[in-house]
Amino acid sequence: MQALAEVGLTTEVRNGDSCSLLVFVKAAADKHFAHAIYRSRVKDWLYGVRAAEPIKETEETLSAQSLTEAERFRIIHHLIVSPQEDGGAGIVPKEGRWKNVESIFPLHDHSFNKEWIKKWSTMTFLKIEDLDQIRDRFGEKIAYYFAFTQSYFAFLVFPAAFGFASWVLLGSFSPVYAVVNGIWCITFVEYWKRQEVDLGVRWGVKGVAAIQEKRREFKHEKEIKDPVTGETLQVFPATKRLARQLLQVPFAILAATVLGTLIATCFGIEIFLSEVYNGPGKSVLVFLPTGLLTTLVPTLTTMLTGVATRLNEFENWQTSEHYAAALTQKIFVLNFITSYLPIFLTAFVYVPFGSLIVPYLDIFSLTARPFAQDEKQLQTPNTGFVIDPSRLRKQVIYFTVTAQIVNFGLETILPYVKRRGFSKYQEYKSGQAAKKGGAGPSVTIDDVPEEAEFLQRVRKEAELDVYDVATDLREMVVQFGYLSLFSVVWPLTPVSFLVNNWVELRSDAVKICVEMQRPTPFRADSIGPWLDSLEFLVWLGSITTAALAYLFSNDGLGPDGTPATIKGWALLLTIFFSEHIYLLVRWVVRLAISKLDSPGMEKERAERFMVRKRYLQDNFGQNALQAPASHIGEKITRASLEEDARQSSLRTTSPQDHFWSRQRSWEESAKVGANLIEKMAPKESKKMQ
Repeated sequence: MQALAEVGLTTEVRNGDSCSLLVFVKAAADKHFAHAIYRSRVKDWLYGVRAAEPIKETEETLSAQSLTEAERFRIIHHLIVSPQEDGGAGIVPKEGRWKNVESIFPLHDHSFNKEWIKKWSTMTFLKIEDLDQIRDRFGEKIAYYFAFTQSYFAFLVFPAAFGFASWVLLGSFSPVYAVVNGIWCITFVEYWKRQEVDLGVRWGVKGVAAIQEKRREFKHEKEIKDPVTGETLQVFPATKRLARQLLQVPFAILAATVLGTLIATCFGIEIFLSEVYNGPGKSVLVFLPTGLLTTLVPTLTTMLTGVATRLNEFENWQTSEHYAAALTQKIFVLNFITSYLPIFLTAFVYVPFGSLIVPYLDIFSLTARPFAQDEKQLQTPNTGFVIDPSRLRKQVIYFTVTAQIVNFGLETILPYVKRRGFSKYQEYKSGQAAKKGGAGPSVTIDDVPEEAEFLQRVRKEAELDVYDVATDLREMVVQFGYLSLFSVVWPLTPVSFLVNNWVELRSDAVKICVEMQRPTPFRADSIGPWLDSLEFLVWLGSITTAALAYLFSNDGLGPDGTPATIKGWALLLTIFFSEHIYLLVRWVVRLAISKLDSPGMEKERAERFMVRKRYLQDNFGQNALQAPASHIGEKITRASLEEDARQSSLRTTSPQDHFWSRQRSWEESAKVGANLIEKMAPKESKKMQ
């Protein structure tokens, strides 16, 4: 309490559930809080986030730019968690002397939440004002996620319509669809880059990534003096960090080996059971690979995520932004393997080399032998093997439709059921304890009647999970990967994603408002390293789409399971041309978008113009931007010429002075020039005149 009071915050304490305390915090004085706002805005101006210098009077600062709810919560959160040397209380949950602090979060505005969800349920497309409202309530980081998902959803309208037409008229693996889908992916990513800049200008956070908070876990090796500012800087050698970063290579190999082996093994078991084994229990055993993947992949992914987190900590990043970006890259590697490897195996292993692989699956017959009635049910087909042409399409449909529905249930419905079930269980335990006479005093025993409803709501919010926007961003990026890499297999993929993302936008809003604690409104000027992941997926999509269109060009059936039907030179040539066409199209799209103006760019130019105008007016007066009055030379007379001659005789004149004194006004210069032209003009032109 003392630490909070020292930074200008006042507190109130009430009972919480599970032997906890609720500490309510607000600014103690408006003047002190106004100074904190002013310091925050000055810092933005010094780092180039704000174009104009904030007004020195704090009251005028607030009147010139109103304070949003997100900015108020962010500044109070900054006062609570910032180190004492930066003017904060230095309270970090679950660390050091604050190990008993469970969490720090703002409270939900339930009236706004109800109106927000009700409004969105009747809308198809979100307006920019809706995104502004999210930014004002939940901060720029979450607003960028909703802006990205909304832009992605709006862009999906065209590929969904074109994909449906292709599915009806062209079928799967259409080169026409592949080209159009590739151009669409490039256009969307390049458009979103511009959109990020526009939103950053609109929300006043362009360049905010330059304001980086140092991590408490950062361990410096030496201190040096900045030659420019004279400040003492804590430094960790870049070469040593680079050496530690190189450990990402064996980590990626380890993750690919572990997850790849598991997925490939389950893939082989599935092929054996579905296309080789014909014994009893086949209808049940075919679900064995799915059960293994469902059980083991999340477990191994969690273990590898822990390894990635420890590796990220070992790299000793100085700022939270760099730490989060490095961890995102490692997590993306894991998601890439678990999400796309099964389809890669089907498309580029099973289809081309199926007839060579299936005979070696005899090893799985040892496991199935107890269920077989005779040896014939375990014999692999040495001849006449025919691949299942619909296998690849079924896999893509599963990942783009079924998996999306399952994920929606796990993300939205299951947490609600768990929370309701836990609440009922707690009530049951309390009732049983009360019957036995062993129940402790109720947490509401000291509640004032007028506060009872409010405190009950706060206690429920304190039990909710913490919202992580990176998880939702990862889902969208992985989904985009299916569209970029494999939608040529099933052109209805964008149709599925269009429907899914309409629901996703609303379900995420409900999740934030109902299932999660209100997130701290952190700032951001982009979606971070996920943009690099999008660009990588578009590049890789130009390769995989071309390869799939070539492999399955024979009426969509693909090779017959033997690599002899595949011309290696043709496949490599197809990939080569596709990648270079991608590079050319990306350059053209970037150039075209850079030529287009946007509201954000106009606003930025207007802000810079007003800064220059204010500077000139402050230093040169209100008429600084007006053109100076034209100088009209004085009339030349005999008296003026005699006066000039007298003045020149009184002082020493140089050749330069004589040069500039021969013509006294612009009228005389014009006459002399006309005379010179007349003298130099050819005789023929004079006769014509």
